[in-house]
Amino acid sequence: MMKRNTDELWNEASRGEPESPLFDSNDVDVAVVIGTGPAGATLALELARAGQRVVLFEAGPWIDPASFINDDRAAFEQMSWTDPREATGTWQLARDFPGSPAWMGKLVGGTANLWTGLTPRFKAHELRASETYGRIPDSTLIDWPIGLNDLENGYDQAERAVGATHRQGRPPLPANNNYKVVANGAARIGYTHYATGPYAVNAEPYDCRPATIQDGFASQGDKQRSKWTPLVSEIPRALASGLVDLRTRCHVTRITLGANGRADGVVFADADGILHRQRARFISVACNAIETARLLLLSSTAGHQNGLANGSDQVGRNYMRHTSGVIYAEFEQPVHMYRGEPMAGLIADESRHDPSRGFVGGYYFEMISQGLASFSQFNEPGGWGVEFASRMEAYTRTSALWICGEDLPQATNRVTLSDSATDALGLPVPVVHYDDHSNDIAMRMHAYDRAEELFSAVGAVRITTAPPLPSGHNLGTARMSLDAESGVVDPYGRAHEVDNLFISDGSVFPTSGAANPTLTIMSLVYRQAAHIIGALRSGEL
Repeated sequence: MMKRNTDELWNEASRGEPESPLFDSNDVDVAVVIGTGPAGATLALELARAGQRVVLFEAGPWIDPASFINDDRAAFEQMSWTDPREATGTWQLARDFPGSPAWMGKLVGGTANLWTGLTPRFKAHELRASETYGRIPDSTLIDWPIGLNDLENGYDQAERAVGATHRQGRPPLPANNNYKVVANGAARIGYTHYATGPYAVNAEPYDCRPATIQDGFASQGDKQRSKWTPLVSEIPRALASGLVDLRTRCHVTRITLGANGRADGVVFADADGILHRQRARFISVACNAIETARLLLLSSTAGHQNGLANGSDQVGRNYMRHTSGVIYAEFEQPVHMYRGEPMAGLIADESRHDPSRGFVGGYYFEMISQGLASFSQFNEPGGWGVEFASRMEAYTRTSALWICGEDLPQATNRVTLSDSATDALGLPVPVVHYDDHSNDIAMRMHAYDRAEELFSAVGAVRITTAPPLPSGHNLGTARMSLDAESGVVDPYGRAHEVDNLFISDGSVFPTSGAANPTLTIMSLVYRQAAHIIGALRSGEL
């Protein structure tokens, strides 16, 4: 299977929505994987490679990349998870976007279809945050139960899988004009660690995906397939194995337990809202930190009255989404930030832990470009008037940076179920509550100041700041821990309370680190897959 040409696999898999089901609903030997994003797709492929049959559920549709739309608004409607949500707390997103505090994909390949592709690794101290930072009031810091050495092999695998530039012998992307502005500013204020990656978009043909044409539409799905996503990589390979049964437009509503207390299947609604059941030998949940927590809470049953695997009351808690914000800088001459890869620029100098700056942890500056629709919506939510209009008129002369920093876990930042609002299936919608920690605020203000220095150094004529965007990095809510009291899963993502239930996405992160999470999620999944395959072969699972 793996020696076949990827284009051949793609052409075979993309003839239309896969014919399903391949496996019987009463088959007790299949694995059920819920979610087709980087975590679920990677796990499904690894299991198939080991000979395990998998039923892979996706709430959204199959969309051929050729059908992606190079338009901000239309692409958002085509690919985004727009099911209702509620946001509470003091974070500004609860005011600006109360029904949409997070940005997720709802299609095969998940949120990876929306991401822009930066793939930095975690640093060692970020896995030892409690030990390194000490006691931080109002935070619930714990150390990861694994070290950086446990992730390195998976990092190597993930970088090869996504074709990360600057890594594993891969060449860098060329600099676009936006990056040249940012890089010159970085150099003038003394930064030394900046580059156009690592980035999961091909600088040259790789893995039968073409080199980027730098059309600026990576966040709109990437019609060219030069950006790595599971939709164009892991999913076609998994389908070609004949061992993965992809069920699209199927929303899993509940995980069920047998009399022995082990997970024995799932209940799901098809595209018409009709409920079905699929039995399973074991189950992996990879729905993104908001929907994963929601599904566990919806799966309460005798012995798990507060939600599945929630005896510790940790499910849904410690929600993290990275400290963020945007800095816009206008210049006298055109920048055309929208030309080229939208986020192919990373400054790592502030990602160190240096408490002399007034906060613990660190942050990255990441180049960002936006289409005009997003630029006007996020520059100042609800903005109006002459001054706001003048900023819109400066669109072609604007450069921008996004802050991506470590935010601290707090028990009160959590996902719960609404008491009053329901979705189209009649299920309680998730309520996402978040308050900025004082450390997050101090970090954001430091970043705003440093970015102003950077842009001023290269002649910016006006610099403005914008609040965080709807969260694309949703983490925590089912964190890993050595003991069942302080977390939900063990170091392999296995639920402490249900031994054939696994969590495979960013929900398991005990801390957020400063790095974009996808590469670390995939590294953890490779490690989890090896553990599951070993348990299957030994008969333990």
